Amino acid sequence: MQERRRPLISPPALNATLNGASAVLVTLGYAMIRAKKILAHKMCMLAATVTSAIFLVSYVMYHYHLYITGQGPVHFPGTGAPRYAYLTMLTTHTILAIIIVPLVIVSLVRALRSNFPAHKRIARWTLPLWAYVSVTGVLIYVVLYQIYLPPHP
Repeated sequence: MQERRRPLISPPALNATLNGASAVLVTLGYAMIRAKKILAHKMCMLAATVTSAIFLVSYVMYHYHLYITGQGPVHFPGTGAPRYAYLTMLTTHTILAIIIVPLVIVSLVRALRSNFPAHKRIARWTLPLWAYVSVTGVLIYVVLYQIYLPPHP
């Protein structure tokens, strides 16, 4: 029987990397629009959108794989204040991750249609929420997979 090769990067680490890249691109995009570098802003935001879309597909595939193989999600093993802090971050991250998808789509559509006043109105909400979701995605990975290591079978 052929031995199964381990991936170069674990799915959770890949997802955290994609979230981190998205956070950097969103931040750079914001800096570019503040500097009136419109093309650079557009490229950063399109790259952030693609990165986030790849993350979403990767995340869903990974969790689907866990589901069909009978493995559950990794649960936070800490107790007390760290547990409450983690669960608060996870809850806000999850709720805002659901909200951010349509906000990004509407922001992107308005920008691509050159409806910049409407784009600017929604982007004021989209950008900070997107940054928060991306950064907390990385933090959740660090806490769950680096600080509190999951048990290995």
